[in-house]
Amino acid sequence: MRVYFDNAATTPLDPEVLKEMYKVMENHYGNPSSIHAHGREARTLIERARKTIAGLLHTSPAEIFFTSSGTEADNTAIRCGIVDHNITHAITSPIEHHAVLHTLEAMEKSGVIKLSFVNVDSKGNVDYDHLETLLKNNERSFVSIMHANNEIGTLSDMIRIGDLCEAYNAIYHCDTVQTMGHYQHDLSKLKAHFLVCAGHKLHGPKGVGFLHVNHRIKIKPFIYGGAQERNMRGGTENIYGIVGMAKALELAYAEMEQHRKHIQDLKTYMMGKLTDQIPGVSFNGETDPEKSLYTVLNVAFPEMEMGDMLLFNLDIAGISASGGSACSSGTDIGSHVLTAIGASSSKPSVRFSFSKYSTKEEVDYVVAKVRELCPVNA
Repeated sequence: MRVYFDNAATTPLDPEVLKEMYKVMENHYGNPSSIHAHGREARTLIERARKTIAGLLHTSPAEIFFTSSGTEADNTAIRCGIVDHNITHAITSPIEHHAVLHTLEAMEKSGVIKLSFVNVDSKGNVDYDHLETLLKNNERSFVSIMHANNEIGTLSDMIRIGDLCEAYNAIYHCDTVQTMGHYQHDLSKLKAHFLVCAGHKLHGPKGVGFLHVNHRIKIKPFIYGGAQERNMRGGTENIYGIVGMAKALELAYAEMEQHRKHIQDLKTYMMGKLTDQIPGVSFNGETDPEKSLYTVLNVAFPEMEMGDMLLFNLDIAGISASGGSACSSGTDIGSHVLTAIGASSSKPSVRFSFSKYSTKEEVDYVVAKVRELCPVNA
């Protein structure tokens, strides 16, 4: 049996998305920037996709900019948001994705900004009082805090962060890569200036994403070249990817509650089975369904010999998952997220992440295989 429980890394392409993309590949090969009929047909498909995405998110199509990835969208928001508005102070958390952390750290190293880290607790929750103190003590900051952590699943309160940023005249960027298509995002109510999406996280294609730029903020282009994306991102658009991503988001919104219940039930079931069958098992991050991304379960297994081989052995058993341990020294290459929340460096941790295609039978198989690998008298 083969089991794919690494959906936080990427999701399988939905067959309906593939069909939509194939039609475009077969019939619409014109350059969207060309003024002839073939080009106009391609342009129409892109703008239709933009309108579909904007409608689902309750925003204007003019606020949606297509990119090659969530990473590009994050980089665009951070670099342009800071430089174009002469920001000298940024706030983030120590558990952000490297697309955010490495960008901000590079900007600090080059002298563009001073970087502050908001405190998080042992489950990855943001200390909102500390965030307010940082905002109060630093005029006009740039705040980058993700909606859901990609490793441990802990959610942040976007409403509360947005309100704080508004109160202290800060710019708010939220990495929503893990939650776009899994939660309702009403951009007419959220006070974030930038949100991002990667198509392959919601059963769409790789190589495409989008950046939402709220109309209240203006930025200059991140990539210069042609006049694509209303002069904001040069380069011929990935029309197949854009159409596929819009279809994937449309399907995600249409089936969201059904899939959310299915996946949350699987996650709860797996937590129960692991707790019952493996003494000493625990979970990294929040497990409260109201505070945790329902697609992600980060499991800390009991200390064991060859614990660093756990993922390898799971792979041999046909199970695809991801993970890592907290860093035990400054030279270790481990999970910066687990280190930041104070997780034990001696316990092997594995992230299991689910999708609408995951099944109870797969959970049973994984738990049985993990039980074989874990010490009996933990």
